Amino acid sequence: MTLTRIYSFIALAVLGLVGLEACAGKQAPHELHLFIWANYIDPEVYRLFEQEFGVKVIEENVDSNETLILKLQAGVTGYDIITPSDYAVAALIRQGLLAELELSKIPNFQNISQRFRGLYYDPQNRYSIPYLWGTTGIGYNAQKLESPPTSWADLFEPSRLERYKHRVSMLDDPREALGAALKYLGYSVNSTDPQQIEAAKNLLLAQKPYLARYDSETYDDFLLSGDLVMAHGWSGEFAKARLENPAIRYVIPQEGGVIWTDNLAIPTSSQKIELAHTFIDFLLRPQINARIVNFLRYPSANDAAKPYILPEILHDPSIYPPDEIRERLEWIRDVGAAVQLYERAWEEIKSR
Repeated sequence: MTLTRIYSFIALAVLGLVGLEACAGKQAPHELHLFIWANYIDPEVYRLFEQEFGVKVIEENVDSNETLILKLQAGVTGYDIITPSDYAVAALIRQGLLAELELSKIPNFQNISQRFRGLYYDPQNRYSIPYLWGTTGIGYNAQKLESPPTSWADLFEPSRLERYKHRVSMLDDPREALGAALKYLGYSVNSTDPQQIEAAKNLLLAQKPYLARYDSETYDDFLLSGDLVMAHGWSGEFAKARLENPAIRYVIPQEGGVIWTDNLAIPTSSQKIELAHTFIDFLLRPQINARIVNFLRYPSANDAAKPYILPEILHDPSIYPPDEIRERLEWIRDVGAAVQLYERAWEEIKSR
């Protein structure tokens, strides 16, 4: 481990980003360690896998792609499967941190829709396989708003926010939050122009006094409790919330939004690469994949799973947006060295 990595590792440990098990780098022989977003799988899937293969899946939660990348850069070990989003996959491939997959050991890869194969971040699916996908937009309680949001202006303009002061939230995610601001300003979510990113930063700073919080994990709960009336967030979280309260709605603003995929990948540091392939193939089984989709309400990239997905999910345009809406969506991409512009802007936004 280089001196730089040692310092990064120590910093992560101080910040509480390194788990004790990861620090030790030790695993039980019949365990598989999954680094995944919180509440992002049906727990029954773990039981079924353990029942069939005799292997217990240990889950640890990641809170952002930036944390995931930072951990692997710092040499943190102990993870066998990770779930990076599209642009994070590109960054991890570029840094040599993902193991190359053997698709012959993942026969259920054939179930992945052609539309989701060979995407920009991994053109040959050499390092990643789509797990779930979705969009980013605005969720809201239709009973609490005077009129439903249709534009990012509803989330950014002080004159529209004043009446809902401290009852609105933004994702605690630099690329998503700055991306939404860039979209409102008429720019690409992948801008590398310092002036455009500065303008997006200033827009978020002007918005900040009206926010309740930056939140990527519990905004759906606060929307259900009534503490929030509007939230920037991911489509599936609002679809799940709508099961409890039909007044919870979701919209992709007229300016457009973000489309994303979360992926299954294996870090080069994994000591259980064969077993990781087995688990990935298990998740791609049609009925297993459909179980996850029915539980989470995020759309599937698995064509073979569709017969087992609830019709109310398949035919919900807020979950599976029609083509005319998808045309307004943009992928967040790895912006290379320009990521430092985003990081500095985000640090200033969060520190003020």
